[in-house]
Order: sequence, then C-alpha cells, then structure tokens
Amino acid sequence: MTNGSTRSPAGNARERIRWGADEWRPRQQQHQRRVDELTAGRRVRAAAGRRHPVDDFLFTYYSLRPGQLRRWYPGAHVELEDADERLDWGLHQRGPGGGVRVDLPAFVAARGEQVEFIGRLLTATAKRPAQLGCLGLHEWAMVYGQGRDLLRHNGYPLRLGSDGTDEVVRGHRIRCSHYDAFRFFTPAARGLNQLQPDLESRVSNEQPGCLHVGMDLYKWAYKLIPAVPSELLIDCFVLARQIRTVDMRASPYDLQALGYRPIAIETPAGKAEYVALQREFAERARPLRAELIELCAALLADT
Repeated sequence: MTNGSTRSPAGNARERIRWGADEWRPRQQQHQRRVDELTAGRRVRAAAGRRHPVDDFLFTYYSLRPGQLRRWYPGAHVELEDADERLDWGLHQRGPGGGVRVDLPAFVAARGEQVEFIGRLLTATAKRPAQLGCLGLHEWAMVYGQGRDLLRHNGYPLRLGSDGTDEVVRGHRIRCSHYDAFRFFTPAARGLNQLQPDLESRVSNEQPGCLHVGMDLYKWAYKLIPAVPSELLIDCFVLARQIRTVDMRASPYDLQALGYRPIAIETPAGKAEYVALQREFAERARPLRAELIELCAALLADT
C-alpha cells in the first residue's frame, strides 16, 4: 500500500491511539511542509491573478483551498495530548485521556448520510473491472463544435485545430461513464456519448479505470475531514495531480509551451500510451480507495 510507517490508521473503529505532543507535532510540521511545497505554484499564481490549465483544476473544480489542505488531522481514532487549540476547530472534543480527538458522534450525526454514500460508491467502484478504452475523449467532447471564444482554456491552441478536433470526436466511440465529466460535454457532443450518466446512476456507473474516478478519491477524502488522516488525504491529492497532468496531456489542447508533451490519442502510439497510464493509475488508486472504504465503514460502525 502507499501508506508508510508514519500513516495514522484510517479505519479500525475500535482501536484507540494516544499521541503526545513530541509525536504528533513533528507529523503536523512534516505535513505542512509537504503541502507548502505542493501548493507553492498555486499560491503564487493566485496572488498574481494568473491561471494554469492543469494545476488550478485541483483548486477550482475541487473546493479545498491550500490553507485548508495544510491543516493536519491525525484521523478519527487518535487522541492528541496538549492540543487544546483544536477544541475550537469544530467536531472535536475532550478525549477520555484528557487530550483532544474527533467528536465521532457529532461527526456522524452531521455527515452520516454522506459517509454512507461515499462508502457505497467506492465499494461499488472497487468491485468493477477497470475499463480502459475511453482514451480521455471526455476532454475532446467538452470542446466539440465550439468556437475558440467558448473554450475553457482559450489561451491555448487546439493541437489539431477545431475541425481536426471535431473529426477525432466523430471518429471514435465515446463511452464516458463519469457524470461530472459528462455534464461538461458540449450540447452537440452529449448525444454522441453511448451512456447518459446522471447523479442517480453514479453508483451504478463509476469504474476504476476512469481517470476522473481516480482524481475524485481526493474529493471523497477531503469530504471526510476531520476524520480522515491527512497523510491519506495528501496521497489522494498527489495522485489526483498526476492524473490531471495525463488528462490534459491527452486533451485536444496544445500545452507544450507549459512543458507538457502531448499524448496523441488519435494515433495508435498515443492510444497505447494512454491505456498504459490509465492501467497504472487504476492500480495506484486501488489501495487508497480501500483505505477510504475502510474508514467509512469504521466511522459508521463506531456510533
């Protein structure tokens, strides 16, 4: 699995751990340094009013801000000594040992339905085989038939131009199963998709080979704050960033000016490269998904 010896437990609802300040504060500092490193570019760009078509996705499509990501949590079942400042954080309480821990009854009362949905969605996804034939065509369907002024990233050219991009869309089978990707298809492209995913069918549709499903592990992790260990959250963030890079390299946009070599999914070599990366990401996402499933089950079992 991706977690190391420093990872606090994601699940195990009955296990109780107590950390002294000499143990948990270094973990917190390590987390903060890691987040500062990962978000440095975003913070500089935001201060200057600049945008980035790849990295900004983690802070615009997803709602967690760098400052929120920087706040360290040990996980639901860890009590921290000398951490009274956390009593003002919300959903925290005094533990039986005199330290501070997550107030699990309050957390589940407030978020129980969401925890149940996340666990159900991730469990259903984990049981399905990875489908690896989508080739990232969702990004192409998001620009199909659009003029340049309407493109989401209109500061960058389309690698094949508008006509060439539309030809790729028409020349391939599009089978996007991810609702949040499908809802950004252009009106002309929606009817070309073999599926019509919606929120109601999400649990029935999502599959582990989808790049957006892999990225969404980050979203499901941060929705479990403060019960999720921050190390698990950051591992999901890092995976999401790497997936996003491939997602945009395989998109119709030419981002070579930013240093991104395109994956030409309209060619046999590009298709093979994309599928290999898709398979790799599915494998890397699997243990993270398993930890989140375990955490959801533990939270619901513990109240």
